[in-house]
Amino acid sequence: MSASAQAPVPVSAAIPALFVSHGAPLFALDAGTTGPALTQWGQSLKSQYPGLRGVVVMSPHWMARSAQVMTGPQPATWHDFGGFPPALYQLQYPAPGSPALAQEVLGLLHAAGVAAQGDAARPFDHGAWVPLMHLFPQADVPVVQVALPVGAGPAEVYALGAALRSLRSQGVLVVGSGSMTHNLAEFFGGEREPAPYVLEFSRWIEDALARGDMAALLNYRSQAPHAHRAHPTEDHFLPIFFALGAAGDDLHANYLSREVMYSMLSMDAFALEPVH
Repeated sequence: MSASAQAPVPVSAAIPALFVSHGAPLFALDAGTTGPALTQWGQSLKSQYPGLRGVVVMSPHWMARSAQVMTGPQPATWHDFGGFPPALYQLQYPAPGSPALAQEVLGLLHAAGVAAQGDAARPFDHGAWVPLMHLFPQADVPVVQVALPVGAGPAEVYALGAALRSLRSQGVLVVGSGSMTHNLAEFFGGEREPAPYVLEFSRWIEDALARGDMAALLNYRSQAPHAHRAHPTEDHFLPIFFALGAAGDDLHANYLSREVMYSMLSMDAFALEPVH
């Protein structure tokens, strides 16, 4: 049976958590194979979970001193980048916010002992709206963004996702949007074939996920091959732990994409699904 033909799943069933690599801003226009894969998965998700009522997404392009939650009803689309083709700046992602869902997120974070605050003026940064343009191109699913706290490490970000785990059984898709590899110093090298270190790092992560080796993942900085070259800074990798925390221990990583763009940007995306 194809994904689109599957019977609807009761809303009480947990929606998979999702990790997406949002790549460069040009991903909004140059979708590669990852964009269509996200679109197909989003369509399947909406058909399987007709009770889908919102998305909670963490992007490294919103970093704050403490946990922050977008609370506005209609966030603007922020073109938080420069030097790209004019067409990119014309794009809009008019998905609504959800003040009600934002209050649920704040309540869960507070219950977990996290000192979180709301931000009613926060717009969608490109780490949120670019992948969501592919995932839900009709912009018809409400979105709430959560900031990545400055100074947080893998364990702290995992805990933020874990605090929101119950939302998955209440019609909410939890998304970590980052990048499987992100060494922008190599972006303009002109190479097009995937760099060997990019493949080695990405497949090490995939193997650790397949083993359910959370200890190795949390300590990827010292255990994964080429970790510091793949991520000179951690910000773009940390959202994977937001998704992992929301997914919990009993999961299977269903890979939607293993594409590599510009030689050094791994576009890995995977749904973290319950093991049946």
